[in-house]
Amino acid sequence: MLKDLFVTTLALSLIIGVRYLLVGVVTHGLLWGGAGRGRQLNHRPPVAKRVRAEIIASLIACPIYALPAAFVIELWKRGGTAIYDDIHAWPVWWLPASFIVYMLAHDAFYYWVHRGLHHPRIFPWAHAEHHRSRDPSAFASFAFDPAEAIATAWFLPALTLFIPIHWGVALALLTLMTATAVLNHAGREVWPASWLKRAPLCWMITATHHDAHHKRFNGNYGLYFQMWDRWAGSEISQLDRPSPRNPLT
Repeated sequence: MLKDLFVTTLALSLIIGVRYLLVGVVTHGLLWGGAGRGRQLNHRPPVAKRVRAEIIASLIACPIYALPAAFVIELWKRGGTAIYDDIHAWPVWWLPASFIVYMLAHDAFYYWVHRGLHHPRIFPWAHAEHHRSRDPSAFASFAFDPAEAIATAWFLPALTLFIPIHWGVALALLTLMTATAVLNHAGREVWPASWLKRAPLCWMITATHHDAHHKRFNGNYGLYFQMWDRWAGSEISQLDRPSPRNPLT
């Protein structure tokens, strides 16, 4: 199994890296090309030097995320996970229900881990790289310190060992995770401002919500939903508080 795990990890690292680059290039080009699209959140357009650093950090993180996924794939081949391919193995209603369960679990896990990463003793070595992108680009969506990647990469793969999920639902969840991460770091808000005040976007993490996290450092830790920030008192906006001192300067 070790040989298979090694080969699968290499293959997934390549797939994750190529997907990251393609999605980043397309999104960045569409939103920042020409006159730009959407409402600009960044104080200035992404700087080439910073974009290069984001890409390097992201490519380093690729094998860290690939390893747990490869482990699950190899276990799945041997019947050792809760992933299923027969759509009738579980009731049809479980397809959307499992999607929601995984989203809620991932959101809760990420909120508290992300908030913990901002502890003054942890932040410098585990989360600082991501926040060097004060005016982030789409390429910042995957630009993590190795320690942060290790802390977060295992959670979704671990869920597949216990909570049944169809492989198509898992793929849809990964696609949503990629799309939201890229759009939320792109430095522009693609949704009209009036839409952000109405359901369902008023419950969701959007670029406006997450960009405040990159500008302020002290709130808006959620991944998909705003509820944990509201319940835990960590919600901030771009307008209602002065920016604290940048801990990276």
